[in-house]
Amino acid sequence: MLIAIAEVIGEFGSLNQFFLSGHHENNDLILPALGNFIGGINLGNSNSSHLLPSPVKKSACKRPLLYLRWMIRHDDVDPGGWHGVSQSKLLLPLDTHMYKICRKFGLTDRKQANLKTVLEITKKFSEICPEDPVKYDFALSRFGIRDELDYDCIIN
Repeated sequence: MLIAIAEVIGEFGSLNQFFLSGHHENNDLILPALGNFIGGINLGNSNSSHLLPSPVKKSACKRPLLYLRWMIRHDDVDPGGWHGVSQSKLLLPLDTHMYKICRKFGLTDRKQANLKTVLEITKKFSEICPEDPVKYDFALSRFGIRDELDYDCIIN
């Protein structure tokens, strides 16, 4: 995978530029660019698909979506560094903790934490904050991860 990343950087100058090569501002979703990005890195390396799941296969793509959040958003949590992509296009990096809390909040009733669930929950978050639908991800996910926090107390 690192060899593929080095080749991409050699050809495009940076991972940001490679991502932008598959991104079009008029796309409502970031998924085509993410599919292109992951496909380019996975190309010729069949062993990396478990590290970089693809939206083409309808995976929830938690790690790639989390990486995009880190690289596109710039605040006290996410360092930023990339340009050319609006944070309004980001999708929720859905893990088991966020899936549980989103079900508790009634943001989804889907039985699987897959790409459809990611899209459904992100759409509901974008109704609250259209310019940054993943804004609350970090704060909410703490309730499922930290033992001293109980998300039942914020629902009742």
